[in-house]
Amino acid sequence: QVQLVESGGGMVQPGGSLKLSCVASGFTFWGFEMSWVRQAPGKGPEWVSSISIFGDTYYSDSVKGRFTISRDNAKNTLYLQMNSLQPEDTALYYCARAPRATATMTRQSWGQGTQVTVSS
Repeated sequence: QVQLVESGGGMVQPGGSLKLSCVASGFTFWGFEMSWVRQAPGKGPEWVSSISIFGDTYYSDSVKGRFTISRDNAKNTLYLQMNSLQPEDTALYYCARAPRATATMTRQSWGQGTQVTVSS
């Protein structure tokens, strides 16, 4: 069965960096566009970034220029490098086996999430 396991979250000060990882199994990883979605307390899910099967990348306006999505198909792993983190980036981050258009609407395509907290 499909399994997505996120890791790499933690607490950092504003301006700091974190790199999230998502190890995938149970499906043909290279054949799917993958996404990162985040959800802050009391808010709905927000699409963050996606990467196509060809390596094309897409970012929300709120993270463009600060975050970088990548994938290693040989390792069935999705990454999100996050730089210049700000308090508004605080959220539970999920990787999703879904493209940008549907990532926030397909909860069953998400992993269990990893918490990112940005605070001084």
